[in-house]
Amino acid sequence: MKAIEIREMSETDLEQKLKDARVELFNLRFQLATGQLDNPGRIKDVKRDIARLHTEVRSREIEAARKAAAS
Repeated sequence: MKAIEIREMSETDLEQKLKDARVELFNLRFQLATGQLDNPGRIKDVKRDIARLHTEVRSREIEAARKAAAS
């Protein structure tokens, strides 16, 4: 998932993607523990996606706080 795609998402889409990514990471870790994981690099990708989503959520929170303080 690209950062540009994340910036274009709505608040509800961000929250849903974050929830889905966390579930996927859990499933990947479970597969790793049971020896069924085909692509271990996918764990790294999902972790990065989660970090990107968190960054965008926080960025929006900061922007909202700035707007509230300015008015």
